[in-house]
Amino acid sequence: MTLSRPGKTMVTVIAVSAVIIVAGGLLLCILLDSLPTGEAFPFALGVVLTSVLNILKIFMLERTAKKIVEMTDPNAGKNYLRLQYLFRFFLTGAILLAAAVTPFINMLGAIAGVFTLQIAAFSLKFIKLDDNDENI
Repeated sequence: MTLSRPGKTMVTVIAVSAVIIVAGGLLLCILLDSLPTGEAFPFALGVVLTSVLNILKIFMLERTAKKIVEMTDPNAGKNYLRLQYLFRFFLTGAILLAAAVTPFINMLGAIAGVFTLQIAAFSLKFIKLDDNDENI
């Protein structure tokens, strides 16, 4: 499946944001001697898991939008949209629950990774996209 220009931009911003957050967490562990450097890997794993989930959710959003446009019944489209929203919400909750119950995934890292999607969505306002892009 091909992504639209905004989708590709959001995936790039999510990846860059995740790298910056992981590097910042590692730097914080190194600078503050009170934090053990062994905490850097679980933090990075939490950020990476939720960032990968956010990229997956962008693909799911694009697929949902394309399917809804093709539907002829508006009620079926609304129901499909609601179901897909709940599924994406459930996936986020499952990752956060996994981070809460497993010791090798840091909850703070998982929460920080969740925010990469919001960072990507907000950044679209400031990133210049082609005005004549037919995929928007």
